[in-house]
Amino acid sequence: MSTADTAPNADKLTNTRYTETRLDHTGTQEWDTWTDNIFQAGWSHKCPTYINRTPPCQGSCPSGEDIRGWLDIMRGMEKPTHEGMSRDEYAFQRSTDANPFPSIMGRVCPAPCEDGCNRNELDDNVGINSVEQYIGDNAKTEGYKFKTAEQDSGKKVAIIGGGPAGLAAAYQLRRIGHACTVFDDHAELGGMMMYGIPGYRVPRDVLHHEMNRIVEMGVEVKLNTRIGTDVTVEDLEKDYDALLWAIGCKEGRGLPIDGFDEAPNCISGVAFLEAFNDGRLQVSSEKVVCIGGGDTSIDVASVARRLGNITNIAEKDFAENVVLGHTAHDVADSANKDGADVTLLSRSSIENMPAAQHEIDDALREGVTIIGCVSPIAVVKDDNGRATALRVVKLEADGKTPIEGSEYDIEATLIVSAIGQKGDMAGIEQMDNGHGFIDGDAHYQVKGKPGHFLAGDIVRPHLLTTAIGQASIAAESIHHYFTHGDEEMRKRPKVDKHTFSLEKKMGDTGLAPEASPVHGHSSVRGTDDADFAIHNYENRSSNDIISHDKLFLGHFEYEPRHVRETIDVESDEVLGHFAERLVALSEDDIVSESKRCMSCGMCFECDNCVIYCPQDAVKKTPKAQSTTGRYVYTDYDLCIGCHICKDVCPTGYIDMGLGD
Repeated sequence: MSTADTAPNADKLTNTRYTETRLDHTGTQEWDTWTDNIFQAGWSHKCPTYINRTPPCQGSCPSGEDIRGWLDIMRGMEKPTHEGMSRDEYAFQRSTDANPFPSIMGRVCPAPCEDGCNRNELDDNVGINSVEQYIGDNAKTEGYKFKTAEQDSGKKVAIIGGGPAGLAAAYQLRRIGHACTVFDDHAELGGMMMYGIPGYRVPRDVLHHEMNRIVEMGVEVKLNTRIGTDVTVEDLEKDYDALLWAIGCKEGRGLPIDGFDEAPNCISGVAFLEAFNDGRLQVSSEKVVCIGGGDTSIDVASVARRLGNITNIAEKDFAENVVLGHTAHDVADSANKDGADVTLLSRSSIENMPAAQHEIDDALREGVTIIGCVSPIAVVKDDNGRATALRVVKLEADGKTPIEGSEYDIEATLIVSAIGQKGDMAGIEQMDNGHGFIDGDAHYQVKGKPGHFLAGDIVRPHLLTTAIGQASIAAESIHHYFTHGDEEMRKRPKVDKHTFSLEKKMGDTGLAPEASPVHGHSSVRGTDDADFAIHNYENRSSNDIISHDKLFLGHFEYEPRHVRETIDVESDEVLGHFAERLVALSEDDIVSESKRCMSCGMCFECDNCVIYCPQDAVKKTPKAQSTTGRYVYTDYDLCIGCHICKDVCPTGYIDMGLGD
């Protein structure tokens, strides 16, 4: 086209870039080339700042473990702060800052942390439980101990209940320096860890070791002692400065149907498992029907299959008589066993049952019959009042709507209800909120009772890790009560976890900044040339969980997860099989699995920002001043705000902010 053929306004129209048009204060239109501003400007409104956020694994962990931290230690990125300390001991210290039971949790926790893992967006989650088990088992082998405060506070706490919540609270309180006495009405400590979970899932030598490590911190223990009966609450209030209620929920809920409460062979799942775990119950029954769908019901069904049945058994040895404490099984009489026919019923469909999927798969493999979308409606009894069957009705796929005319009977010689639990409030009825629980506030203070606190299933039945997390908060509340009296506590952080602190890390490594200047100091606005703050760093870990869309996932290659093997027990070999099913990973596999962690929200020293910065503005921190989270820094005199360092940061540790 010739110039003569060009429209008068063609040049103007061709040069107009509407998507980048802006108005300055005079109203004049400006058309800027984006790359001109990035690569030629000598200043910028945006420069890199390093943001510490909470990773979603930790955000999903009810006990708030610094999972990213101990994975970074196991992979060799973060080094011990004390000379002579091994990598494994340092990982143990970081892991147990929030949760003192790494061996137990590595085996039985359903791992909500793994569900939240950002690596799920790439290939598969990091095997967090596997690494935690290694940390705990190695600590047992090496004999690592917990440290207590250098000086006792002079305050005494009575902890009622020696389960996961009570022991975790004792651990946290002893670290602060408060004396603790644990009261428990059983012959052994452990609560649901001991009496609710079978030994083939939680080996008893491991459990005892992790509990004893806490007791060795100077925790006084009084077993076979029931508060409200053997010792009054009023006596505790006189003798102790604070009380922590961690009594759990060991009273199972019966089925709310006709005949359940009257039939002697209708019992709760909690009572069944306790009788098995304390060694009394050694035979189940010929036809066991368990109603539930959660992990407790799976344990009941799996234990019943392992215990088996004796065909011609004396009435005194009926399972319900042992469970209810009327008698005890004689080992010799229980030697010749047959398999038990075990059926597990759930209102939800099998694929929607709340139990962990691998536990459901194991139960099916072991010969448990699982029926979904049914609801019990009545217990069928014989002339002697014993249950002979459970009448059920089929439900629609929603798990709620009965199907008319679908009722049928399932034969049973033992019916076990595993539909929920509540606290045993006998003797302490004044603590009951009317529903078998104790009411508390967000700080786990008992409502209306100053000096009383609570944690664990008595708040609401949930996971072991939930009880442990609540105990940690309750311990902080007790400490606040001792140091500030009835002064109102400030609101808990939005992300209420044991988050990584760069400030503490720099203090531990002798790199802490100088004291902050007084107000009005001439250098208050600049931290790059002064040493009163951590330069171009912000800690948002108590408010922000980093999501996968803030990461540069293109940095990471596909790497399959190192999966622990399990000993799969088939139906024809389950009888009497009480060996642990989980096979731990090797140390090499544990290190490799730790390296799969993407270190979300924290620099893992990949050098991308240094390599790709076009201005050489991003530099490595001198080795003598470097530590985790301080591997690089930005020279703002060279930075042009091009965003490249942020774009190539795999972990999302860099945001564009600050600037001049």
